[in-house]
Amino acid sequence: MIDSKEADAGAKRTLVEEGTEVKGSIRSTCPLLVRGRIEGDIDAPSMTISPSGAVHGKVKVGELKSDGEIAGEFNAETVQLSGTVKDKTVLRARTLEVKLESKESRHQVLFGECELEVGEPPTREKRKKGGDQDPKPEGSPEPTG
Repeated sequence: MIDSKEADAGAKRTLVEEGTEVKGSIRSTCPLLVRGRIEGDIDAPSMTISPSGAVHGKVKVGELKSDGEIAGEFNAETVQLSGTVKDKTVLRARTLEVKLESKESRHQVLFGECELEVGEPPTREKRKKGGDQDPKPEGSPEPTG
């Protein structure tokens, strides 16, 4: 979450307040704080989703912190999750941190049917050189053709 010191210092941010629903594209050069609901494409340096917030769509951010609900396709450098990830969500991140939340002495983060990709994807050069391939089992026949 964006702390109160940052907010008090007059730091710029884009805010979608609780009770507000936005449909469409958002592109911001400021951090985005979502307390309401957004459906659409988002491009911002960072995004924080509060427990009352929900973001459904295609998102590209440097940093994602979510205590709310996410659904869609998310691309970020770093991700901190402690909310709900809905079905058919794709989450791509260099680093992923999942925080357990205590609600009535239960620890949980809810994941629907989703796809998580964490770390660097293999590059084509590495694949061609065999850097990411398993070694060929001993005694395997050579490919023909």
